[in-house]
Formats: sequence, C-alpha cells, structure tokens
Amino acid sequence: MSAIAAMHVAKKQLGLDEDSYRSVLQQVTGKTSAKDMSEGDRHRVLARFREMGFGTGSTARKGGLEGPYAKKLQALWIAGWNLGLVRDRKDSALVAFVRRQTGIDHVRFLHEPDDAAKAIEALKAWMAREAGVEWNPGRHAEAWACRPGYRIALAQFAILKQEMAKNMPTYVPTQADLTARNQTLTLWMQSRKYGTPATVIDTEWHAVMNELGRLLRDLKRAA
Repeated sequence: MSAIAAMHVAKKQLGLDEDSYRSVLQQVTGKTSAKDMSEGDRHRVLARFREMGFGTGSTARKGGLEGPYAKKLQALWIAGWNLGLVRDRKDSALVAFVRRQTGIDHVRFLHEPDDAAKAIEALKAWMAREAGVEWNPGRHAEAWACRPGYRIALAQFAILKQEMAKNMPTYVPTQADLTARNQTLTLWMQSRKYGTPATVIDTEWHAVMNELGRLLRDLKRAA
C-alpha cells in the first residue's frame, strides 16, 4: 500500500473529517495535501496517525478511547456519573457531549492539547453549574483540599444531604452540616475506613467517589 493510500485509510479509521485530517497534515508538514508532500513528509504524517491510534490496537479496532487525554476525560465523565449528572457512562456518550458543547471532533480532543483543554473545561464547567462542584477553594487552601477527588466528593456529599432532606422530613441540617461540609465528609470517610481527606491519595478518591455515587443513585431510586 502506498503512503498516500495508507493516509486515507488512517483518516477513515480514526474518524477524521476533512478539516481535522488537513489540520494534522498542516501541523506535521506545513502542507494540507498529500500530493504536495515528499515521501518523507507522508511517512511523518503516518507516524503521527499511529500515535493517534492508527493501526494495530487503534481506537477503531478496540472500541475504546485512546490518547494522552483519554483517561482524564473518562475520569471526569465517571465523576459526572457519580454526581448524578451523566445518564449514560459509555465513552460514546462522552464523545457526543463534548462534540455538542465544543464542536470539537473526538480525535482532536483526545490528542491535541488545546482541544483537550477545551473539552476538560467544558466538563468541569458543567459539573460546577449543575452539581455545585467548587473547583477552586481559594489560594490559602491546603494542597489536599485542592485535589479534584476531594472537590467532587464534597459536592456529592452535599447532594446526598439534600436528597436525604427531601426524603426524610424530620432531618434538619445543623449549622455544622451547612458550614463545615468537609468535617461531615471526614466523619463519614473515617467511618468507612478511608482515612481523612488530608491523607487519602488520588487513586483512593476514586473509591470514595464511587461509593458516594452508589449511595446517591440508591437514594434517588428509592425516592
């Protein structure tokens, strides 16, 4: 197969539209047409396409998202699921959401830094707006209090209390509940043997968020 033919196969396999395809060509070689390239240029483009997932083990063949920003985006999407915002946790739903919010093709937001940043910020803004996630606790906050897992868990816990109040008319939040959500979350975490927010590492926050997400979904189903 010629290099030009392989480039067109890669375009199809990666799901690139015409603009996205020519954008890659421009970035790699400064040219927007394979016909204007040297053979070396074409092989550099193919190398870039392989980095994007073309060939064995590609996104198209495996059916999952791949790329340097895939894990970050998937983690945010699952966080949305655990906050009760996301109804479909599959990658295809994530791709559709980002495309609606930003107009960016999924191959670009999985591989291009600027496009990935736009996709990530769109997800974070949605979670802040719809679920009350406060991403920035202020410049004087401790480092552990700035971790995304902690910020998301705080919002989850607040939503849980709201749902409990709806379903339990006799439940009256105390002043401490309202002004010190982190303390209430800390007590719950300690009761579940997670430790405290200051000692939990990033990978452990996944377990905390998953359990809070299950509690929230169970509570909503029981309502």
